Parts: sequence; C-alpha cells; structure tokens
Amino acid sequence: MTKVVSRPTLRDVAHHAGVSVISASRVMRDAPNISDGLRARVRAAANALGYTPNRIAGSLRGQASDLVAVIVPSMSNSVFADILDGIDEGFKGTPLRTVLGLSRYDMDEEEAILRELLSWNPAGVIISGLEHSAAATAILQRLECPVIEVMDSDGDPIDTSVGFSMVKAGQVMADHFLAQGYRRIGYVGAWGELPVRSRKRRLAFEARLAENGVELVDRQIEEDQSSFAAGAAGLQALLARSPEIEAVFFANDDLALGALFHCLSVGIAVPERLALAGFNGLDMRDGITPRLTTIRSPRNEIGARAGRIMLDRVRGRPSAERGRIDLSVSLLQGATT
Repeated sequence: MTKVVSRPTLRDVAHHAGVSVISASRVMRDAPNISDGLRARVRAAANALGYTPNRIAGSLRGQASDLVAVIVPSMSNSVFADILDGIDEGFKGTPLRTVLGLSRYDMDEEEAILRELLSWNPAGVIISGLEHSAAATAILQRLECPVIEVMDSDGDPIDTSVGFSMVKAGQVMADHFLAQGYRRIGYVGAWGELPVRSRKRRLAFEARLAENGVELVDRQIEEDQSSFAAGAAGLQALLARSPEIEAVFFANDDLALGALFHCLSVGIAVPERLALAGFNGLDMRDGITPRLTTIRSPRNEIGARAGRIMLDRVRGRPSAERGRIDLSVSLLQGATT
C-alpha cells in the first residue's frame, strides 16, 4: 500500500475545516471558550486527515525522537511482556527506547493511545494485530516513520508485520484433538472474545473439526479478562450445559491452567475424563503436573525480529525486511490430552 509522504500539519487541518490556524490550534489544545460547532469541525478535519499534534517543538521540529511507540493490549500475563523483551533485545546498544501504551483490546482506546504517542514524534510504531479502527488505520497509513504490526500474519499489513498464523494455530490443535480420538469437543475464551486473533483461531479450529465431520459441541466465552479464575468459571459453565464434552481447547494457557486447577480440586481426572489444551506455551506450564498441552507462540522471536527491523528501518538500511513476515507455531504435547 502506497504511503502518503508527508505528515498532516495544523495548517492542513485549519484549511480542511475552513478556519484560521489559531482557531484550529485552540481546539487541538482544548482551550476554553470554544463553540461546540467549531470544536466539531476541527476535530472532524483532524480525523479525516489523520492529524496528530507534535509535542517535539522548537529546534527539534520535524525530527524524530529516539522513542519507539509500542501499543499492546495487556500486560496481565507474560505474552506481551515476552514481545517487549524481544523488542528491547533488538534495540540493545542503540539509542532507541520504547514507550508503551495498553489498549485492553479496545480499538477506540488503541486509537486514542496512538494519537497521544504520536504527539511525541516517535521514530517508529510497533502495534499489536492487523485490525484497527478506521481512524487509526488512516493515521498509520499516513505516517512517514516505520509501522510494524506484530503477532498476526493472517492479513495484509499496513507496512510490515511480524507474526504467525492464527488460522494455522487453530488447525494444529484441531488436528491434535482428532488424532487423539476426541470427538465431543468444547472451547473456552475470555475478554468477551474482543481479541480478533482469538476469534480467528477459534473459527479455524471449528472449521478444521467440521472438515473432519466433527461439530464443536459447545463454547463458553467469558466476559472478564483472561485469568485462572476465568478459566475455571468458563469450564464449569461449559460442562454445566454440555457434560458430555471430553476435550476442551482454551484461548490461552491462563484459562487452561485455571481449568486444570479446578479439575484437580474437584476430582475430574485429566485427561482420562477430560482433556485440556491451551495456547501460547507459557513457561509456567513447566512447573505444573500434569503438564499442559499447548501451542507455542514465538513471542520473543516476534519482538526481537520486530526490534531489529525497526532499527534497520530507522537507520535507513536498504536491506531492512518489509511486508509480511510469517513465523511458525509448534504443538507442545503435554500430559493433559
């Protein structure tokens, strides 16, 4: 996708809105005594142009900082911490530093954070996922700095993406369940299934089962964020409706381990009575018996690769990777399936 070569200025916003630069500036600074009509016109123009204010002023005007804006959904488990560690590894020994924003799987919040972080004129943007609000997408498409979308490879990046296929991950787990002989299968997710990536995996999982003549018996999507407690609650709700289920795929390891702890506490034999499997391959599974079956996501590799690419792009190296970079996932066979 061709990128616009210049970042919209406040003068562009004023012209688009049909107001003076001073009036546009007052709106963007949230100055008092501004009519609702004027505020709406200027904000609409800013959204249409993808304008974000630049807080790096004076002698630094127009120059990028050494900051790289990183926007991820959550730090409630190690998934995105591993990505950040990888990015930091890629920046090691350089002036580049990350500044972090958490979107909590809310596209409107992601857009607001993006606007705020761009006001510091970062050297680049690393953002989670390939799906964003229309306004955020427009802003990202207009940026002159590098934009790297991480985690997902099922789609077309705005600039460059580093991730893996959620579709492939869902298919891998479906194939494993089928190979183990399970036919009465359920699914548990969380966050109200706001994560687009989780939905892609689930749909691919269900589709691969259906290709082999197996329909998903039931699914339970918890509204709360992912946690051990949500995994236990989700499993209980699922089994209350569909006690015949013999195997459950969870959206991530947090949920699956919470369900495992519940099974151990109430005497549900795993995997003899109920097989459980997660996603992500978190290190904590290594210290828990029985060890969880899961799919390893290459989180640290994603971060490190994105960090190196960002560094190459910022330094203007012609060999810097671009486009869609697809890493592989692998099944980690445990004792829960």
